[in-house]
Amino acid sequence: MAPKPLTGSALALVTVGLSLGTFMQVLDTTISNVSIPAIAGDLAASPNQGTWVITSFAVSNAIMLPITGWLARRVGEVRLFVAATLLFTAASWLCGLATSLPMLIAFRVLQGAVAGPMIPLSQSLLLANYPPEKKGMALALWSMTVIVAPIFGPIMGGWITDNISWPWIFYINIPIGFLSAFLVWQLLRHRDTETVRHPIDGVGLALLIIGIGCLQILLDKGNELDWFGSPLIVTLAVVSTVTLSFFIAWELTEAHPVVDLHLFRNRNFAVGTIVLSLAYLTFFGNVVILPLWLQTQMEYTATWAGLAAAPIGILSLVFSPLVGRNLHRYDLRVLATIAFLIFAGVSFWTSGFSTDIGYFNLFVPRFIQGIGVAFFFVPLASMSLSELTPKELASGAGLSNFLRILAGSFGTSLSITLWERRSALHYSQLADHITNTNAASTRALDHLQSLTGSADAAYAVLSRIVTKQAVMLATDDIFWLSGCLFLSLIAVLWLARRPRSVGSVAGDAA
Repeated sequence: MAPKPLTGSALALVTVGLSLGTFMQVLDTTISNVSIPAIAGDLAASPNQGTWVITSFAVSNAIMLPITGWLARRVGEVRLFVAATLLFTAASWLCGLATSLPMLIAFRVLQGAVAGPMIPLSQSLLLANYPPEKKGMALALWSMTVIVAPIFGPIMGGWITDNISWPWIFYINIPIGFLSAFLVWQLLRHRDTETVRHPIDGVGLALLIIGIGCLQILLDKGNELDWFGSPLIVTLAVVSTVTLSFFIAWELTEAHPVVDLHLFRNRNFAVGTIVLSLAYLTFFGNVVILPLWLQTQMEYTATWAGLAAAPIGILSLVFSPLVGRNLHRYDLRVLATIAFLIFAGVSFWTSGFSTDIGYFNLFVPRFIQGIGVAFFFVPLASMSLSELTPKELASGAGLSNFLRILAGSFGTSLSITLWERRSALHYSQLADHITNTNAASTRALDHLQSLTGSADAAYAVLSRIVTKQAVMLATDDIFWLSGCLFLSLIAVLWLARRPRSVGSVAGDAA
């Protein structure tokens, strides 16, 4: 028999404990974005190599999501949440202690893996301990935590990096993690779920880890190693292709699959999940590129790069509850279309930036994009789950989140690769105009030589100017392409049927 819902101060403290765990984990997905140049500089790596700090966490986190349900049934939801929170806290401490990039990446893989169960369990434990009439409030509080954390992440990461040192972006998790684990264990340890021994799809899990791991390393290292001119990249491509092919075949025939691919037979789940994943791939790639460009080329500090990235969360915080409360009134495809039109408009707007752009001009489009975020996540997630049965909801939500997080990691790697290649192309094109027969370049060099006192110094200054312009043009290319992708996804979105709300599905079964 299920325990009675909590009330009063116990309910409030449980909400705080679970929200802190969620806040900490979501915060960690964005807090490091603005710190990448500082981390890379301290650990003798390039800023682009530093993005592995983001992708390694995302991939290991995504891989753990599909087995969260199995782990929860084996050890109990409360025990698993507390253990994951404490292990996440310990992994954060290790990340702060890292003295090399490979060491930091290894600890980030560990951190992402143990963080896998935290978000889904925080949601299920909140719902299990709230009275039926207040479950809507529980979901609203949980959603607000998930939305607020990305706002604070870039700001906190930037301020800590500039005023203390980057390891403290990980150390701040230690008190939060211990407090979260303490509150949840004290209040819920006697209310844990029953444990059941179910078999796990060990073969499928192994194939998934090897296939996705090789594919992510391929994407991260490809540009550095000249892609398929490298034997390592060729080997990784062959291994990931073969392994993932076997994975798909195995999962379609396995009695207890780690990832239930049969869910893609459902039209709305397939369309919703594919659109959500591709849109998040594009969106998260932009989230990573913006602070990198500002810090490496525009001389922004980490704090100001964070302040430039954070406005996207302001209006999303305002509009998300409104969208959530009114989902049942509107066609979800219309709401998601609004999101993509806003995303596309902001992307095209941003693609017209130049190197003399001011902070206010950065702030405004990011601020407006927050409306699109509110119309993006909730409607598409609801569409994906709208036609699943109650028994399929947990697997569907897990698979959708797995693919979304994985797409974000791939988006980071692909965006960095494209950004570098377009920068090199634009640099080559601009440098071709610097010749003795070009009057403008000759005058510029003469002027610089008079200022610097030597021809070599003048060429060095001119090279930096050309590099800044080339990277600016590459950044504009990324945002222009993003706008095109967002518009094209609208056509894919409307392949879905007009969805019912998730709540109506659950209600039909009840």
